[in-house]
Amino acid sequence: MGGLRKLAASIVVPGPAGVAVRDRLRVSESDAAVLAEVGVYLGSLAAADLAERSRKRLAHDAASWAVRKRELTGRSSARWAGSITKATHDQWALARRGQAAHLAWLHRQITAIEARLARPLGAKADKRAGLARGYATRGEWHAKSRRLQTLKDRLTVVEADRAAGRVHVVRGGKRFANARHHLAAAGLSEQTWRERWRAERMFLTADGESGKRFGNETIRVTDTGQVSVKLPAPLAHLANAPPGRYVLDATVAFKHRGQEWLDRITANRAVAYRIHHDTVRGRWYITASWQRTAAPVLPLDAALARGGVVGVDMNDDHLAAWQLDVHGNPVGEPQRFFYDLTATAEHRDAQIRHALTRLLHFARRCSAAAIAIEDLDFTDGTSREKHGRNKRFRRLISRFPTAKLRARLVSMAAEQSVAIVAVDPAYTSRWGAQHWQKPLTTPRRKTSRHDAASIAVGRRALGHPIRRRTAPPHPDQSDRGGHRTAQARPDTRRREETRPHIPGPRTRCAPPGRGAKAGDQGAQHRSGHPAEQQSWQQDSIPLSL
Repeated sequence: MGGLRKLAASIVVPGPAGVAVRDRLRVSESDAAVLAEVGVYLGSLAAADLAERSRKRLAHDAASWAVRKRELTGRSSARWAGSITKATHDQWALARRGQAAHLAWLHRQITAIEARLARPLGAKADKRAGLARGYATRGEWHAKSRRLQTLKDRLTVVEADRAAGRVHVVRGGKRFANARHHLAAAGLSEQTWRERWRAERMFLTADGESGKRFGNETIRVTDTGQVSVKLPAPLAHLANAPPGRYVLDATVAFKHRGQEWLDRITANRAVAYRIHHDTVRGRWYITASWQRTAAPVLPLDAALARGGVVGVDMNDDHLAAWQLDVHGNPVGEPQRFFYDLTATAEHRDAQIRHALTRLLHFARRCSAAAIAIEDLDFTDGTSREKHGRNKRFRRLISRFPTAKLRARLVSMAAEQSVAIVAVDPAYTSRWGAQHWQKPLTTPRRKTSRHDAASIAVGRRALGHPIRRRTAPPHPDQSDRGGHRTAQARPDTRRREETRPHIPGPRTRCAPPGRGAKAGDQGAQHRSGHPAEQQSWQQDSIPLSL
């Protein structure tokens, strides 16, 4: 046990703090032209403001923020200026966090390569001594030494940018900007690329304000679904309603969380809106978002007190789930909810939502109040220094949407009043297969390694050891059959020890009036005798098998 790492405690994941819903805007050609003109104009202001904020670097303060906002107010409006400057500040802060993450990644890569370069060629790893494995060949060692110098040079540049407060941000996306030089490889024409580039750089986002009419004065959506936009001062000639507003012909009706959204706007509580153009589909969409009061996080014992838990093992193509009762025993049959992660991002997102919906429906049918998942983190999982030449496995974990899956599950479970319990993922697959896969396999049911891992995840959430409960001890007093693994409660003392030695002849013959059965009338009826030896009598909890 000395080589095993310390397991983290299981926690109840807090619910979401924000809500976002989206609906399609079926705009006319004239409405689309006005929205595009307004979005392009405000996008140019946002680009200029981002450049100005980036030039300030670490010297930026509240006074310079006020100066930027005053300059934008004269070219748009006070509310548009506030939305633009706030979006600029958030984008700059996001770039700084990404820069810090990249810096940490460079340090981890350099440390891992230096540790492997210091080892002899072909040396095996020693986890107990903390020694990494050596590189297989001299050529690989040489290539990694060159990569080490490249990473160190890159580290020097990033550290200098970090110290100076310099960030690199591309409005519209760096990857899509680079696609301009490789249109054939991207499958785009120059005209198509320009249309998408213009749509990505539009700015039609307005923050809400409590106390104002319908919670937003800049982009207003009434309780009847009417959408109107406050036009910037230079585009006031496009207005079709006073004072300087443009009312769209299209209306919206948020199907998902529609009642919650309606309650907010009728109470004039803040709701933020974003209008964006999907050039691939040729559609316009509007997204409404707002903050919600965070629900109090239940204690772990309270979350697991009712109905046990549904243990979930997350995999590349499916979720393996199994219901467990409060004692950690599997109930019913294993469930598998499949999804496909090989298509586009929109398709993958839809597949994940469908799988999570089926999982929540299963939890409700089981009357389980909690779902246990692994707290996976693959931020450093795609490194070749960690997984060697196993490119297939590195690609598998690089495309596995752990953060998105966890965030969506927490958000969807909050609406169903189902608690999400995050557990340490260490050894769940290995120990689950060791203790549960074979015993639960029957001629009519083939238990997979992932099904067994879901039981391990659920038992860890419940506070039980992963080892299963086995049959009673052997009929004799010898332990030659192996160490007992009969389950006992966590608070039972000496539950992991062997049976105590009872003195007496090995034939169990004792003089009259002596021995374990002396004076026990139940010994005359062996078929109904409660136990051969009371010291190994099983717990009253039902067996797991």
